[in-house]
Amino acid sequence: MKVRIAFFSIFLLFTSILFAQPLTNSDYAVYIKQYKAIAIKEMQLYKIPASITLAQGMIESGCGKSTLAVKSKNHFGIKCQKDWKGDTFYYDDDAKDECFRKYNAVEDSYRDHSIFLSTRPRYAALFTLKITDYKGWAIGLKQAGYATNPDYSNILIRLIEKNQLYQFDDPTLTQSEDVAINGPEEDDATVEKQESAVIQATPGNNNRLIFRKDYRFPGPSDFEFSYTSEEGRKVYTNLGVPFIFVKKGDTWFNIAKEFNIFARQVYKQNDLLQSDPIRPGQIIYLEPKKKKNSQRTYKVKEGDSMYSISQEKCVKLAKLLKYNKLKQGDEPYPGVELKLSRW
Repeated sequence: MKVRIAFFSIFLLFTSILFAQPLTNSDYAVYIKQYKAIAIKEMQLYKIPASITLAQGMIESGCGKSTLAVKSKNHFGIKCQKDWKGDTFYYDDDAKDECFRKYNAVEDSYRDHSIFLSTRPRYAALFTLKITDYKGWAIGLKQAGYATNPDYSNILIRLIEKNQLYQFDDPTLTQSEDVAINGPEEDDATVEKQESAVIQATPGNNNRLIFRKDYRFPGPSDFEFSYTSEEGRKVYTNLGVPFIFVKKGDTWFNIAKEFNIFARQVYKQNDLLQSDPIRPGQIIYLEPKKKKNSQRTYKVKEGDSMYSISQEKCVKLAKLLKYNKLKQGDEPYPGVELKLSRW
């Protein structure tokens, strides 16, 4: 009996500490105001309902107040896993000293959450649902094993409805006070207009330079048309290697699904990481690039980067760096003549 009383006392002490400062309506309101624009932006890019993203963020981070959220800016409780190369944070969860992903900013956590869901096959069925079907998403996440709590889907649904988060899933919205909502996916005529468009600098993961701010994407007229996919997308070739131009809303997952290949295969054969952003008008190869280009040399122009050159010339970035005795991060000045092959 003494043992039972002692255990019960410890249990009461634990629960009183755990819920000493329960979340209030104000906590939820502040979280929504602070992160709704990010959730909407992720919905634009990755087709995950903003309501689901926000609700999951609230639950997993305690509205941004959990130890994991405060110390590692991890709002979704994503653990390290084998493919994680970034910073880590060790924390007692289901087991002692579990490895969690650590981010430089909360926005990075949101992006990683989008990539996590959109590139894992077990969540693929969710992306066939309507963007407004938050109930279907909630149930599907639980069925796919996202959380061990048997009531997880109901918790998500109640949180979404209580805070009216479903309003952020409305596809008819054209803008919010914080972020513009993308319109319909571009067709190839729209992409051709990218030839003269100037884009912002796009650093990749670990601050790798992908595109300079004054880089201009090449257009379809610069390449040979090959065929049209079953979903109506035009495929072009460069040195015989098929590729597409990225459209608004594209993700590694939907590109891979359209062409029946693996998402990992798509970003790796384009010398990118899973966490790197992709932009409308960008070239994405559907097969591995070449080891060399018969053109043999190339004079660097304003706006070029080693990455943009490797894509335009269809040469693996590692080979391009090796031929020119450069290392990752080295960027040549305009006018420099680069080797596109060993000889």
